[in-house]
Amino acid sequence: MNYNETIQWLFARAACYQKVGTAAYKPNLSNTLALLEALGNPHKKLRCIHIAGTNGKGSTSHCTASILQEAGYKVGLYTSPHLLDFRERIKINGENISKQYVTAFVKKIASQIETIQPSFFEITVALTFDYFAKRKVDYAVIEVGLGGRLDSTNVITPLVSVITNIGLDHTNLLGNTLEEIAGEKAGIIKPNTPCIIGEQHDETEYVFEDIARQNNAPLLFANIDYTIKNVVSTPLVAERSRSINDRTVAERSRSHNDRWYENFSIIRRGELLYKNLQSELWGTYQRKNICAVAAVCDELIRQGVRISSQAFAAGLARVVENTGLMGRWHIVRNNPLVVCDTAHNADGIAAAMQQLTSTNNADIHIVWGMVNDKDVAAIVPLLPANAHYYITQAQIERALKAEELAQFFTEKNAAVYPNVSDAYTAALQNVSANGVVYIGGSTFIVAEFLCNFFVK
Repeated sequence: MNYNETIQWLFARAACYQKVGTAAYKPNLSNTLALLEALGNPHKKLRCIHIAGTNGKGSTSHCTASILQEAGYKVGLYTSPHLLDFRERIKINGENISKQYVTAFVKKIASQIETIQPSFFEITVALTFDYFAKRKVDYAVIEVGLGGRLDSTNVITPLVSVITNIGLDHTNLLGNTLEEIAGEKAGIIKPNTPCIIGEQHDETEYVFEDIARQNNAPLLFANIDYTIKNVVSTPLVAERSRSINDRTVAERSRSHNDRWYENFSIIRRGELLYKNLQSELWGTYQRKNICAVAAVCDELIRQGVRISSQAFAAGLARVVENTGLMGRWHIVRNNPLVVCDTAHNADGIAAAMQQLTSTNNADIHIVWGMVNDKDVAAIVPLLPANAHYYITQAQIERALKAEELAQFFTEKNAAVYPNVSDAYTAALQNVSANGVVYIGGSTFIVAEFLCNFFVK
């Protein structure tokens, strides 16, 4: 099989959560451990940073990887899901895993796939650890897929564990309360291993403290010790030169537009830690993630990892360039402003809408679609009342039918479109030159948008 045939075979042969939902969820680690055992336990050869959380874990993972890369290390980065190409999930210093490696790996473990019957995600995790070990990365930044305790990535013993925040998402699998969800995510806390919590909340603080105490794991709440100050938005005047390769999709989609940065400083326990920092990752929610990243880097430095202030600054400023990060307040054009964002649960969407309304734009057009396991009734009221809505659906099994979704928009200015392409085309025709088009509601809506309009 070639690469495309291999990926099609995997999607058909192994259950994939992104496509079919809870049917693909395996509530134990046995399949992953069996696959890794057959591969010689490559995960035990890696020095990892393990990152979980309801929102922000992807941005936090990319920023951490970018900083380590700027510090001169060979850095593996594992995230999920992908937007355009499966290989986005597995990168070393921003370069996607090769098609040849994916194809050869699946061929190599075909008999184990038949015997063990692993899910798509379990196979992907095994592939990741095998690849990073074979390529001898210095550090591996590993993003949790879902939850923590029973996630396939939770076979590692990391240098530091990170939980960005807790919100109500995947309640059918993780629990109906913040405390229950926190307990599942706290499952990544390991004995004698430092753990950083991005956001302290009264409802969940005791959960983390109890589990950390049981594991003798040092615990730090980043939003208590770290703050962002002196935020100013400025345009990037000169574009840095970039090579043309398969990791620059995000850059190619932005390269013809003005790009903006937030300038800021980081304060640690009342004292200036970093000044004159820049980041393309906008918004108050990204500032919380950056505080968690600063805490992670401080812990790694304490453990002897060499990360200079220059590497920290460069890693934040170049996170898109270094890692190919897409879909986080991703500006794809100006005049009109067009933004896509993969926020897909109540907390994430609330933060994205806060960012959207902070543009002070009266002409807002929103291309919107969701998957069928989200709490639509809780999410729709978070959306701005004065926007124009283009209700659509992604071309996947989990998509909530556009006609069903539209029933929640009867009190808003909304119309239904059969696909993302038609919805966006209509929005672009209707928006004023000074208006804004936002594309979101689901990772899959953003993926189809980018694929249709910005990847040639």
